[in-house]
Amino acid sequence: MMRWLGLFCRLAVGGVFVFASWDKLLHPAAFAAAVDHYHLVPYPLLHPMAYALPLLELITGTALILGLCRRGAALIAGCLTVVFMIAIGSALIRGLDITCGCFHTDGGHAVGISLLVRDLVLLVMCWPPLWLADAGPRVPFLCKKD
Repeated sequence: MMRWLGLFCRLAVGGVFVFASWDKLLHPAAFAAAVDHYHLVPYPLLHPMAYALPLLELITGTALILGLCRRGAALIAGCLTVVFMIAIGSALIRGLDITCGCFHTDGGHAVGISLLVRDLVLLVMCWPPLWLADAGPRVPFLCKKD
């Protein structure tokens, strides 16, 4: 039972991260604008981050889906989710009326409590692949048992 829970969480979180990266990779300038609306990243770091973050999401999500370095990928996914939650919480506290830029660079979900809840669920789903001894099958020729 726990093996299937780990596999489900691994595939779900990986899928979310791959899906979230796609539009950002295709439209980095629009994603940079979405990040800028949070007023958290200094301008000189804005564009490098707009290129690097979606790439990190894509790599992390792909690693989770394939079962490559599962624990490291789950840890990165969890840390990114915490950073996203901090940014959303900061925007809420400051009363910013912005969209999150999570999945689409043209509009998307407004920053709100429901977005924090969604990210909290995603964070909880990062735990089974990180802590379970066996979180589903891996691609055997690509990764040793971790």
